[in-house]
Amino acid sequence: MAEIVNLNRFRKAKDKASQKAEADANAVKFGRTKAEKRLEEAQKAQADQRLDGHERDRGEP
Repeated sequence: MAEIVNLNRFRKAKDKASQKAEADANAVKFGRTKAEKRLEEAQKAQADQRLDGHERDRGEP
């Protein structure tokens, strides 16, 4: 005799698995490691500091 299966539960599990697979693919495609994020932040801070260092004083009128 066959086992009775709840079709809604099966459908939801299938959808959840496909969403997980899509999320994993997006994480690989768009994700960055923590080290990459920190490096980018450090480079941005250094560029901002360099730009601020080249700013001219306007003087008080």
